[in-house]
Amino acid sequence: MPSVRSSPSCNPMETPGIAYLLRHTPTSADDNKRTSKFSSGGLLKVLKLFPMLTSGCKMVALLGRPRKPMLKDNSTTATIFGHRKGRVSLAIQEDPYSMPMFFIELPMHTSALNKEMASDMVRIALESETKTHRKKLLEEFVWGVYCNGRKVGYSIRRKQMNEEEANVMQHLRGVSMGAGVIPSSEQSGDGEITYMRARFERVVGSKDSEAFYMINPDDAQGPELSIFFVRVH
Repeated sequence: MPSVRSSPSCNPMETPGIAYLLRHTPTSADDNKRTSKFSSGGLLKVLKLFPMLTSGCKMVALLGRPRKPMLKDNSTTATIFGHRKGRVSLAIQEDPYSMPMFFIELPMHTSALNKEMASDMVRIALESETKTHRKKLLEEFVWGVYCNGRKVGYSIRRKQMNEEEANVMQHLRGVSMGAGVIPSSEQSGDGEITYMRARFERVVGSKDSEAFYMINPDDAQGPELSIFFVRVH
């Protein structure tokens, strides 16, 4: 698959829904503090911002019954993970303890996403061309995927995760934000699994457009990450 390059234009699509969400992207100094940023070296360098190691994740996985979430706000949890030499998956949850309300394997490799992290702003947009409105936006199945304005392919939302993906989510139960490496449970040549989990502010533009803006840990430096969902009429 060809590598994904940053585009000077960060607007992935010219639709009313996405235009609304882009206009509402935080721009003030206070809002920028709340918008999470990766370190300039890519996904793995986020480790410097989130000092959560694999051993800590193992301890979380060994905890007993899930506790009540510590977060009392209306933020949403999103996790981006994948094998070093494999594709990236995106899981969105109401909180770190719940099952994902949206799960999809993106048509891009971890290495390609790492290259995008070197830019000042990373915008991932998912566009559904479904004509019916019987489903809620995040219940759509077929999505065209864009990264920084460039289309990288199509993906299908999955209702269920495979065993290894479920193990990753179980491994990260109770982790509200962090980044690190998880040993792969399968014998494959794709390497270890890298992950990044953070809290996102969810903004609903309309029934056909939503956006998720990463909430910035204090004093974090790096590009901003936003995820857009749009249903084209």
